[in-house]
Amino acid sequence: MINYDVTPIAGACGADIQGFDLSAELSDEAVKAIRTALLDNLVVFFRDQDLSPDAQVAFSRRFGELNIDRFVVPMEGHPEIMVIVKEADEVLNFGKVWHSDVTFQAEPAMGSILYAVEVPPYGGDTMWANQYLAYEALSDGMKAMLEGLRAVHTARAGYGKAALDKRFDSIKRSMQIYRDRDGEAEKETAHPIVRTHPETGRKALYVNAAYTERIEGMTVEESKPILEYLYAHCVRPEFTCRFTWTKGAVAFWDNRAAQHYPINDYNGYRREMRRATVCGDRPV
Repeated sequence: MINYDVTPIAGACGADIQGFDLSAELSDEAVKAIRTALLDNLVVFFRDQDLSPDAQVAFSRRFGELNIDRFVVPMEGHPEIMVIVKEADEVLNFGKVWHSDVTFQAEPAMGSILYAVEVPPYGGDTMWANQYLAYEALSDGMKAMLEGLRAVHTARAGYGKAALDKRFDSIKRSMQIYRDRDGEAEKETAHPIVRTHPETGRKALYVNAAYTERIEGMTVEESKPILEYLYAHCVRPEFTCRFTWTKGAVAFWDNRAAQHYPINDYNGYRREMRRATVCGDRPV
């Protein structure tokens, strides 16, 4: 019998979990409890954890195979871990718009597990938005129009040649990006605009400003009014929660039904996080 507490932090999504040491070998019962809390709340938080890279990988693997990012140079010796760092003298942060991770892949991420190594004295919060609620709040007419439509996702805007030229030539960034994979960033994949969650069976909006380029069968210009409406609608305040990081905190979120946004309001201070990403399946 395990002893733990799950406490929601907002009405839309997000919950604190107490009672687990994520560096320890968790029982199957504990893993099931965490997965249930994740499905219920879309993002769960654990405070005061002490995770080595090996421990973070081991914990993350309890939820599935881990994704190896194709564009960002990983932590040395740990290809499953992306080190997300913004130095005190840098201006731009990583992942600076609302998004779900790696939706440009044919089988995008199930979940992401982010661990706080160093945090600023203030600022640097992350927000999440519940995409079940975003879908359910649409009018019947909009739901009917979106039914069956697919959107084209690509990494072009973040890792294509133009983006890399700008990133390397005019913007100071300490994170290392592979410069020989811009051709891979041009690849496209299409996903349903409304996806059905494979575990809960609920419908969620599945477009994001970082990786969605257009609606399949339409031009970028034709798609723009619909997609820009959805981007704004997806992150309405009543769909969101906000988390203030502390050193040793962990966030685990469900990319299949949540978007997230790292707030860049801590210039002059260093912030370092480590992310492991759990592989998912093809959206339907």
